[in-house]
Amino acid sequence: MIGVTDDAPVTDEPDTRQLDDLLDDIFHGQERISQAVIYRRAVAAELPAELLSRIAALPQGEYAVDEAADLLGGTVA
Repeated sequence: MIGVTDDAPVTDEPDTRQLDDLLDDIFHGQERISQAVIYRRAVAAELPAELLSRIAALPQGEYAVDEAADLLGGTVA
């Protein structure tokens, strides 16, 4: 096949490794974190706009790491 490479998958979904790394970092030693704190840390970490939009869309409140990951599309559990 001409022009096809296996370098990177073609997908509409953003790479969630940055999100997983962020959640691992901010939930280290914490049981629950507010949406506002998650968003502020994501902005400081310069996550892509699509991931920031997902975090901004979370209802206000506190989340456990598994809840946040499920709602945001991450894989941290």
